[in-house]
Parts: sequence; C-alpha cells; structure tokens
Amino acid sequence: MNLAGIISISGKPGLSKIVSQTRTGLIVESLLDGKRTPVHGAEKVSSLEDISIYTYEEDILLKDVFSKMFKAANGGAVLSHKSSAAELSAYLKKVLPTYDEERVYASDIKKLVQWYNLLHSKNLLIEEKEEEPTPKKETKGAAKTSAKAKPKPAAAKAPKASASSSAKGKKAAPKGAAKGR
Repeated sequence: MNLAGIISISGKPGLSKIVSQTRTGLIVESLLDGKRTPVHGAEKVSSLEDISIYTYEEDILLKDVFSKMFKAANGGAVLSHKSSAAELSAYLKKVLPTYDEERVYASDIKKLVQWYNLLHSKNLLIEEKEEEPTPKKETKGAAKTSAKAKPKPAAAKAPKASASSSAKGKKAAPKGAAKGR
C-alpha cells in the first residue's frame, strides 16, 4: 500500500491528498469532496505514512494495519465508523490482536475505520506486489563490451600557478607599484 502524499489535517474532516507545494505551505485536495484548499505552515498536518498503532510488542505502521484490514475484508469495505465502540474494538482485536487497548482509544479506532473506508472507496488501497529481481543473462559479447566500458579514473590535476607569480616563489608586485629603483 502506498500512502505517500495522503495527509490528515488537524481540525478538518477526512483525508487530503497533496497536490502541490507553495512557498508558505501546501495545496491539498480533499478526498471527501475533491475541493482544493491551501494549508498553511501553522496547521498541524500528519502524513499517513508516519502514523502507527500502539501494540504490546512494537508500534505497527498504519499501512500495515490497512493491509491486514484489506486481507480480512477480502478487499472490501469494513464496518461503519458509526458502529458502537464495543463493535469497533472487537473488530480491531480480530484484525490486530496485539493492539494496546489502554493506549488506543475508541476514537482512534473510529478514525482508523473511517480512513480505511474512505481510501477504499477511492481505490487507494491497492496492494503493492514486491518485484522480484530478475536474473540478467549476459552473453559473451555483452561481457566483453561491458569490460571495455569501464570508466578510467581521472588524473588529479595540480593547480596552475597564476601568471603574476614566478616559478622561484617570489611574490608578484602589486599593481601600480614601481618595479625598478
């Protein structure tokens, strides 16, 4: 899952996608209604890539939680964020059994489910497949040409002496000074 450019703005509902960057902030497009608005540097912005969920072992990134939710729902939407706190807690316990129940509040779970459903409705929760490195086949001719194509190290050049100084280390006379007495 690639959550790059998806942000949450404190005090504004839903999620936004970064469209552009300006001198004083960002231009974002709301995923709820598609309206573009400026976000100034004083507003608190959180990238979904940086958000994680507390668990008893270690914190789990939001994209990994979304991936588990996606697999649990077989690629579909999950329960509504308007469900009761007990239902939301039971759902997260099923998807992420090790989440820390003391530090993850019902409002956090509600926001998590709401964000998941919003991203799912916009088709932004597509699983990324890891690319396996393909072995490169070299022919005998290709190996010879690649050996010839190696760059040669550049020779270090000594700094050139300025035209006004002499080879024996004498300093040049300043401009406008008389040379002979």
